[in-house]
Amino acid sequence: MDKTLVRVYFSLFGEEFPIEEITERLEITPTETYKKGDLIPNRSIPLYRKETSWDLGTGYQVSLNVNNQLQKIIIKLKNKASIINEIKDAYSVDCKFFIVVKIEEGNTPGLYLDKEIIKFASSIEAEFDVDLYANPY
Repeated sequence: MDKTLVRVYFSLFGEEFPIEEITERLEITPTETYKKGDLIPNRSIPLYRKETSWDLGTGYQVSLNVNNQLQKIIIKLKNKASIINEIKDAYSVDCKFFIVVKIEEGNTPGLYLDKEIIKFASSIEAEFDVDLYANPY
């Protein structure tokens, strides 16, 4: 039986900015990066990235509580709010938390944003983007 999976990632994204400098300033190794104009892999027709992005994510994990994955990202970033805001100002980038849930057999996870998450997201003016995929269709 397939299990419900949750993936959470934080993204700094914008036109063009020095990814290596962001990594150095945050002192965090990103889980994924790409630059504007890069070819998007595994597509039947060529598609290219429309922006540059620095991402920190959990990858897909078996979970019935999205807060668990959010906390893993927040713990790494929570003392970096001032640096993130400096980066946003210097390079005109935005930031967002992405939550991706693959629901299996109706086993839906709890989606709860505690005060700590809301306070941190607000301090860096981050948005939340939630994608839900329910299997089987």
